[in-house]
Amino acid sequence: MADIRFDGKVAIVTGAGGGLGRQHALELARRGAKVVVNDLGGSVDGSGGSSAAADAVVAEIKAAGGEAIANGSSVTDDAGVALMVKQAMDQWGRIDILIANAGILRDKSFAKMEIADFELVMNVHLMGTVKPAKAVWDIMREQNYGRIVVTTSSSGLYGNFGQSNYGAAKLGIIGFMNTLRLEGAKNNIHVNAIAPVAATRMTENLMPPAVLERLKPEYVTPGVVYLCSEEAPTGAILTAGAGAFALSRIYETEGVYLGDGGLSVEEVRDNWSKIADPEGQQAYAGGGEQSQKFFRKLSGG
Repeated sequence: MADIRFDGKVAIVTGAGGGLGRQHALELARRGAKVVVNDLGGSVDGSGGSSAAADAVVAEIKAAGGEAIANGSSVTDDAGVALMVKQAMDQWGRIDILIANAGILRDKSFAKMEIADFELVMNVHLMGTVKPAKAVWDIMREQNYGRIVVTTSSSGLYGNFGQSNYGAAKLGIIGFMNTLRLEGAKNNIHVNAIAPVAATRMTENLMPPAVLERLKPEYVTPGVVYLCSEEAPTGAILTAGAGAFALSRIYETEGVYLGDGGLSVEEVRDNWSKIADPEGQQAYAGGGEQSQKFFRKLSGG
């Protein structure tokens, strides 16, 4: 089979000044894409800002013969996001790919966490995904082509101590993706998620050096770049790290119909093993499929 190429395609990668985003931008450029390298240049907790990181990645891309421009906007800033999109359109006239990768951490147990820290992390991760996606959505619809990759986390999918804010944002992104993939289908806009396990600024203090060496960001990037390709699926949650790849899915059990005559709390308790029975469980492609199951149960099916 032929190599996957992105000649003539334009990509925006947020949070691309280092770590995962940098690797995504470099690989897309290496395969022919023109890239907007977005990075606020702030610290891990979101404070500060500098264009140096984005400029350095652009320089790398250009040194290798590629095309790229830098953008230092915050993904939470409406005007900054609009400027990022305008730069891409002014320079190249189209936007084919968005990788929403930017993020910060404000880790604390929920008991010790300030609401301001919760709101900030939600804003950067969730709204910092929504705003760039909204800004490119009509462009992709008019082109009848688009590939969007959002960034989730095992903390959102499964939970992680001290990351209630981060986990809430990361699972919220999955809800966002699940609807976008439905709304984008008729215009050939595919929307997928990556759940990376990688050594970045956000994880360097959580693992020993020997483990971090096995978790280089470049071991995640091949999966992300595939999700940006013309042959990408849609609605997938790809988990990746250390060269391993898997899919995460949300399943619902078949459950049991308890009826409506005298339905009680005790009946739910007494039938819990049937409610939780994994036999016949399904990963639904849309909320309507779940509703159909409940109507089927109601009619005795």
